[in-house]
Amino acid sequence: LNILVDTGSSNFAVAGVPDPDVTSYFNTALSSTYKSQGIDVTVKYSQGSWTGVLGTDVITIPKGIYGSYTINIATILESENFFLPGVKWHGILGLAYNALAKPSSSVETFFDSLVRQAKIPNIFSLQMCGAGLPVSGSGTNGGSLVLGGIEPSLYKGDIWYTPIKEEWYYQVEILKLEVGGQNLELDCREYNADKAIVDSGTTLLRLPQKVFTAVVQAIARTSLIQEFSSGFWTGSQLACWDKTERPWSLFPKLSIYLRDENSSRSFRISVLPQLYIQPILGIGENLQCYRFGISSSTNALVIGATVMEGFYVIFDRAQRRVGFAVSPCAEVDGSPVSEIEGPFTTADVASNCVSSISFHEPVLWIASYALMSLCGIILLVLIILLLIPPRCQHRYTDNDVVNDESSLVRHRWK
Repeated sequence: LNILVDTGSSNFAVAGVPDPDVTSYFNTALSSTYKSQGIDVTVKYSQGSWTGVLGTDVITIPKGIYGSYTINIATILESENFFLPGVKWHGILGLAYNALAKPSSSVETFFDSLVRQAKIPNIFSLQMCGAGLPVSGSGTNGGSLVLGGIEPSLYKGDIWYTPIKEEWYYQVEILKLEVGGQNLELDCREYNADKAIVDSGTTLLRLPQKVFTAVVQAIARTSLIQEFSSGFWTGSQLACWDKTERPWSLFPKLSIYLRDENSSRSFRISVLPQLYIQPILGIGENLQCYRFGISSSTNALVIGATVMEGFYVIFDRAQRRVGFAVSPCAEVDGSPVSEIEGPFTTADVASNCVSSISFHEPVLWIASYALMSLCGIILLVLIILLLIPPRCQHRYTDNDVVNDESSLVRHRWK
C-alpha cells in the first residue's frame, strides 16, 4: 500500500474496504495477526475526513529497521473528500505527536511504537521531491523518509535547527517574512497567529489572512507583471504562458525567518518562484498553466509541501527541534530553487513571537466573570418566573418541537 506521509496528524490508517478512488485496500479478514480493538475512530483534516475502526497488526520495514513490530492501525470504512480521484495512495501515516491521536492521546503512534520496540533514536527526516519538479541531482521524484536518523546524501551544506515550541503539531516560531528581500514589516505575532507548524500533509504554503494579503500585495508589487487576475492569487484561476517561456523570472524570492536554537539568532529558508508558481496543466502544444502555491488560512501558518520540497527536513523529537538543510533534488534546469542563510540577529523582533497561555489569562478571567454574572442574572429571573403563579396554560404544537439536528454544530475541523 502507498501511504501519504503526514507530519500534521498522528493516526496510521489505511483503506479497509473497497473504494472507487483507491486501487488496493487492507482486508483484515485475511490477516492472521490482525486484532480489532473494536474502537470507532473519526479523524477530520482541513480537507476531508474518515471514519474507521482501531486495531493492531504486525508490520515489517523493508530497509534498515529489521524485525517485526506491533502497531496501531485504523482501517478506514467510510470517508468524505479523503480518497480523491487519481490519488496514488491508500492510507495515511501520521507522524505528529500522540497529543493529536484519535480518539485519544493514549493511542500510541506508529513512530512511538517503532522507537519503543525497535530501540531506534527518536528522530526522523523527510526529503520531499515534488511531482512538479523534474528528477535532478541525486534526488528522485517522491523523495525519502528516514526513520531513526539523518541521511547525509539527502542534503547539502549545513543543517539549521529551530526549537519545537509545543509537542502536538511540529509548532515552530516564525520571526518575519520577506518578499524579494523586502521585510513585510508585520508584528511577528501575526505570523504565529494561533500557531505556525511544519506539515507535510498540507500541499500549499498557508498563511494567516493578514499575512497572506501582505504577501500577495508584495509579490504583485515586485513582480514584472503589471496586471494580474485576482483569481490567480485566490486559487480559483490558473495563469498560462507559452511553453517556451519561463514565467518564474517574473516573480520574487520568498523568505521565512525562523528562530535559531540560540534565541538571539535566526536563519532564513528561501524558496524561489519555481516552488510557489507551480506547473499544473498543459493546454495543447503551446500553453503551460500554473497555480499559485500559497493560500490563506483561518487557523495557522502552515509550512507545507510548497516549501518543504526545497529542503531536507529533520524532525528531531529527542532534542525538541526541527532542522532544515538544502535538498539536492530541489533543482530546476540545473539550478537550485531553495536557499538557507544565517545567522541573523533577532534584535529587531520580539523576544517571544508565540502568544502564551498567560498572555490570554487576563482576558479569560474577565470573560469568565462576565459569563458568571450573566448566568446569575438569568438564574434569578428564572427563579422569579417560577414563583409567579401561571395565568394560562400553553398547548404545544408541532411548531414548538425543537429539531435536534438543527442545533448540531457541523464541520468542526480541528
